[in-house]
Amino acid sequence: MSNSKLLSSLCYFSIFFAPLLLPAIIFFVTDEYEVKKHAKKSLVSHIIPMALLIAGFIILSFSIFSLNSQSTSIIDSNMMVWSVLPLLFITLYSILFLIVLIWNIYQGVKVLK
Repeated sequence: MSNSKLLSSLCYFSIFFAPLLLPAIIFFVTDEYEVKKHAKKSLVSHIIPMALLIAGFIILSFSIFSLNSQSTSIIDSNMMVWSVLPLLFITLYSILFLIVLIWNIYQGVKVLK
């Protein structure tokens, strides 16, 4: 097994121990085109859930602010939407993270073969 295959698959498997750090380091340090390509693909796949998580926290903070600013005696449809939003975000984020996790494992095994 060559070092380039091992480094390329390690970029994908790094989702378990160093999701953004290891692919970025390998991308900037290596000179091999194939390893750079896999490091870039794995880095993008690690950034997607992180970006969604940041956007979700921003949206959830607005929903908490919106719920606190409204009166609690009257429940209207707008308040119901903002109260369901955290559950919807957690569900969507879990599904996306599971898809990214499976994709990274698949790509890492595929590179090793």
